Amino acid sequence: MTADPHRDLTQGDAVVAVDVQNDFCPGGALEVPEGDRVVDTLNTWMAAARDAGAHVYASRDWHPRDHISFQPQGGPWPVHCVQDTTGAAFHPYLRLPEDTIVVTKGTRFDKDQYSAFDETGFAEELKRHGIERLWIGGLAEDVCVRATALDAAKHGFTVHVLTEATRAISAESREKTEAELKDAGVLVL
Repeated sequence: MTADPHRDLTQGDAVVAVDVQNDFCPGGALEVPEGDRVVDTLNTWMAAARDAGAHVYASRDWHPRDHISFQPQGGPWPVHCVQDTTGAAFHPYLRLPEDTIVVTKGTRFDKDQYSAFDETGFAEELKRHGIERLWIGGLAEDVCVRATALDAAKHGFTVHVLTEATRAISAESREKTEAELKDAGVLVL
């Protein structure tokens, strides 16, 4: 099934752009292959959301300089998305509507937070606005998109992951992630 934002979005929906930040795009500190290729599709979905009266959210990694997940602190990842740096900024061609709500995660020194739902109040925000369905894209499909989609399903939302608007760290992990998402009731489109 191919999703069409102009046909499928309604007022009870939200488009969620997960971590479309410079450090996850080509040339970034933690580059996702072809990470910048998600931008045009997400821009289409976000514009359609605005037209349909749906909400738009954008999550971002926003790490302190000495975050526990960074290799210098013994973590698995290179230093990335450090607060107030160019690497942490949204991709320059990502056209976030003016009323986009930014969900900031990864701010704790002692814990990595892959999901936009992890200690952010995001579920409560969505429920307060009567949102029932989420359309999710962004980076990386097999890390933060995965965690966000799984948590959204656990919170009772109907979740769609837009594969044209995601990229994974590897093809193998993408295949495994999509199977896991489907098993959890997430619609992978």
